[in-house]
Amino acid sequence: MITKNTRHPVVQPLDVPHGTSEFEEKRAALLQAFWDKVPIEYYLPADIIDDPPINVSQIPSSCGILTAEEVKITENYDATGIAEAVATRKYTAVTVAKAFGKRSIICHQLTCCLTQWFMDSAIEQAKQLDAYLEKHGKTIGPLHGVPVSIKEHMPIAGTFSSQGMFSSIVKDEEDCQMIAILRSLGAVFYCKTNQPQTIMHLESDSHWGRVLNPFNIHLSAGGSTGGEAALIAMYGSPLGVGTDIGGSVRGPSAFCGIYGFKPTSYTLPMRKFLASAFPAELNILCSTGPMCRTLRDMDLFMTLVLSTKPYLTDPRIIPIPWSGLRTPTIQKLKIGIITNDGFIEPQPPVQRAISWAQAILSNPKYSDILDVKPFKPYNAKEAWSKIRRMYWPDAGKGEKDAIAAAGEPLHPLSQWIWKDAEETGMLDAVGVSQQRDERDEFRCKFAEHWCAQDVDVVIGPAFVGPACAHDSAFYWTYTSLYNLVDYPGVVFPTPITACADERYAEDYVPLSEECRHVKMLWDKGGFEGAPVDLQIVARKYHDNELFGALQVLREVLGLK
Repeated sequence: MITKNTRHPVVQPLDVPHGTSEFEEKRAALLQAFWDKVPIEYYLPADIIDDPPINVSQIPSSCGILTAEEVKITENYDATGIAEAVATRKYTAVTVAKAFGKRSIICHQLTCCLTQWFMDSAIEQAKQLDAYLEKHGKTIGPLHGVPVSIKEHMPIAGTFSSQGMFSSIVKDEEDCQMIAILRSLGAVFYCKTNQPQTIMHLESDSHWGRVLNPFNIHLSAGGSTGGEAALIAMYGSPLGVGTDIGGSVRGPSAFCGIYGFKPTSYTLPMRKFLASAFPAELNILCSTGPMCRTLRDMDLFMTLVLSTKPYLTDPRIIPIPWSGLRTPTIQKLKIGIITNDGFIEPQPPVQRAISWAQAILSNPKYSDILDVKPFKPYNAKEAWSKIRRMYWPDAGKGEKDAIAAAGEPLHPLSQWIWKDAEETGMLDAVGVSQQRDERDEFRCKFAEHWCAQDVDVVIGPAFVGPACAHDSAFYWTYTSLYNLVDYPGVVFPTPITACADERYAEDYVPLSEECRHVKMLWDKGGFEGAPVDLQIVARKYHDNELFGALQVLREVLGLK
């Protein structure tokens, strides 16, 4: 059943759990405050909200709320193109801000992708940019007038942020370092996007509601940067910023069929991203990166942010010069193909995507530039066991206490993610140090295993399947592995989408109990229309080489 509320017109086939009456009253007030800012003319017709199609991705352009020009601006230009169009005065920054502001609120009604919408302040910011260009004949910076969407927990001055829990909501008076940099480059901020309770699982469901996959609303948009992914996939944003400690950029990007990049940790600035320290980072380092619809926008983001030398004010950042897509590949590119990780066999659409890539890359006409071979990651099962414990050295106590204190309900995947760590309870300093020793030993064995197989990059699944059904994102092994070893990874779209009649091979033998469970989830059906991304990974600190490989593969695989 679709939840109907004339003041909160958001499609929600599966509502989030309910808390105490006091909590629900506070949550209702929060939602009401959101909708009080939205003009009634931007509301979708009630029949769409009450009885939406499974695929809602085309509704923003066909619903009649956007003008023809606004459809063109939002659909025909990536961030690089928008920057050029504003700089050459083809469009004003105000025109662009209005187009994406309107489209984003339409997207939200269909997928619950936003947490905050501040179109009025975005237009004011855009007016200032237009006035500057008119007066000085030049832009403020290379992102002058480009709308950028931001994940909920990242502070933007004058807005609110949270860690996915009601009790963690705070009003931010200052920009965090990343936002300050983007603002100095001319970016326009107009919305913040939904994330999971605790920001720590692959379904973006919070006190704001549950984010839906635009291509199949009965499937997840992923997490923890799921709101960004859904918004960008529906052309409600040309460029967004996410974070990734287990797949939180790559997972949702893959679920929604867009590009996402997790750099090596301490490549990009994350200063003041969270209001309080996060114990997981004692051993598993988070990373931040761009989410977008083109390779050149990923490269543009990296080039511009790093050009500001953020390492001068945050000494944790490694000052590695960025060459990105300009990075030369001196010799034949050696590519390892991962068909499975030895732990979980991917579901049929992902297998088809791997076969699609392998067939193209193995074509003899590319033999002078590509050397393609099979690749098996080192001990993915052990990696999954380790990282699930290392995420929660406090056994999740801090998050559980904060959620309970507000009368907020525990969401199913919140309970799932700290399940293994609960057995050991809160660790002391010796216990955390022991985990670090285990992590470093695993990293060295992983690197040795990689070297023995003699590859530059590997291409494989981004998830065990396409987008999963709601509340069933249990296994992120294909992304979290690279958080444990701290390797950079990009997910990129393929032409493959899930079909209704796909089946596992007749001779399928499960690789593990988790593998058997993944097949059971697939056999329930309902995955039609879900896009499939693949993931390409390089060694730690080889982020430039990763982009150099993508440049080689750009024409081979038809990447945008």
